[in-house]
Amino acid sequence: MTWHLSLENIAGIRQGDADIEPGVNAVRASNWQGKSSFLAGIKTAFGTATPLTEGQSTGRVVLQTDDEEITVELERTNGSVSRSGQPYLEDEYDRICAELFAFLDEDNDIRQAVRTGENLETLLTRPLDFENIDEQIADLQTEREQVERELERADQAAERLPQLQQRVTNLEDDLEELRAEREAIDDDSGGESDARDQLSDLRAERDQVTTKIERLEATAERVRETLAEKRTELESLTVPSDADVEDKLENLHADLRDFERDKELLQSVYEANKRVLDEGRVELLTEVSHDMLSDSVTCWLCGNDATRDDIEAQLTALDDRIADLRSQAAETRDRVENLEARRDEIKQARRKETDLTDRIGDLESRLAETEESLETARDRREELESRIADLEAEVDSTENRVTDLESEIKYTEAELTDAREELEETETLAEQREMLEKEYDSLTDEITDLRTRKEDVKQRTREAFSSALADLLEQFDTGFETARLTSTFDLVVAREGREAQLDALSEGERELLGIVAVLAGYEAFEVSQRVPVMLLDGLGGLASDNLQILVEYLAARTEYLVLTAYPEYEGFDGNELSPSEWQVVSHEPDVGAA
Repeated sequence: MTWHLSLENIAGIRQGDADIEPGVNAVRASNWQGKSSFLAGIKTAFGTATPLTEGQSTGRVVLQTDDEEITVELERTNGSVSRSGQPYLEDEYDRICAELFAFLDEDNDIRQAVRTGENLETLLTRPLDFENIDEQIADLQTEREQVERELERADQAAERLPQLQQRVTNLEDDLEELRAEREAIDDDSGGESDARDQLSDLRAERDQVTTKIERLEATAERVRETLAEKRTELESLTVPSDADVEDKLENLHADLRDFERDKELLQSVYEANKRVLDEGRVELLTEVSHDMLSDSVTCWLCGNDATRDDIEAQLTALDDRIADLRSQAAETRDRVENLEARRDEIKQARRKETDLTDRIGDLESRLAETEESLETARDRREELESRIADLEAEVDSTENRVTDLESEIKYTEAELTDAREELEETETLAEQREMLEKEYDSLTDEITDLRTRKEDVKQRTREAFSSALADLLEQFDTGFETARLTSTFDLVVAREGREAQLDALSEGERELLGIVAVLAGYEAFEVSQRVPVMLLDGLGGLASDNLQILVEYLAARTEYLVLTAYPEYEGFDGNELSPSEWQVVSHEPDVGAA
């Protein structure tokens, strides 16, 4: 389906719109014509960027698909840009995956890390930080414990079924024999006396009370044993102190934000000045005097005279400071993770302490109620025994037998009713075993998957890297034979049978490895299922024929591929976009490159 994108004050585009077709979409133009700004507009619609045009207070992006119309508005307030509206990607996890693995512009973190030879583990596993794996595991474990308790009850019920079924059968036989004997006595005696009726009722009630007492005694004993176990468990539980964990965490988070902010600020200063020097465009900022031995310039920041070597030395010092900030940020991040683990351990211990305390309270209440009921039942039985003794003296042996029979019949009827109800409840509970076992296994599998999630993702990432590299090396004539991600996510390159340094590779080769590293994360986190578009920019280091190969490879992995291309590149098999009718910032470099 065709998408339509409209931009207003986005990066270097004042006003512009274009259709995006399924497959390849190439934005073809020279420098500063809005190519990269168009890609920045797509990122804005997806919620990963806010590139408001310099000097403008508001901007707007509208993305129309067959299913919906997405509008994102930008506004500059007090020097910062805020976003309103609902972007295409609502979930932060999806936006992180898109920024890392689908939006392959020149500023992509993974591509930059490959260029500088940095370790890739943090970047390639960053989405895992947003999955709250430990919290998910804790919730699943609690749910599994509940299922386990229910399954244990179901297993016990299944074991008791034969015994209960036999008990019902025996009671039915006993009741039939008692009724037959009672009928025979009626035929002989011709009736029943009031005393016998009363005695029969009392004996039946006494027997029921006796059964109740036995059940209450057994229940009280079980509750006492469980209560003792829980009290012992509570006494042995140690709850660590969390005196200043939260304060330390808050301070470390603040330090981490300061380090990251300072690093990003210094990085932007470094990259801007480094680019001016590398591209030989110093004259854009200041006057240059060309001497025989060296060029002298007027520093565009302080106004003093300086040589190129002086400025490069300052940039080297600035790069060292950036590295120091990056190291401090990594150290602080490790401390944050350790403290968070400590905090979770304390919370879990406290939660267990609360659960045990509540359970002990419930057991104590239940024991008190059981003992009170037991005392009442014993008093009632003593009263019944006294009344029965008085009545037994009033009836003869025949009446006593009839009374006994009726008492036994009523008692047996009551026992049979209870036994049938217990059998029905036990059968229902036992029938749940298969369902509970499946649920328990399912929860166990989920917990296992979550516990191995990070290592599985790492393994899939390395495998995806090797697969993508193998596919591309068959089509590219590179100066290295192969490359791989180590178990610690260092990028190792082999040339002529030996390990080679990344900085020994050509710019195009490093860019190719950067794209392959991005694709590894793209496959490992199944980004195509959440982000239907892939962006490609800043590949000036690749020749036209190599870019054609790469575009064809990427197009097979996404629904929409949008890339930038210079006019001299060969045409692509897809939708060609021309910014000729766009209104762009005149005579200024396109924001975010071109």
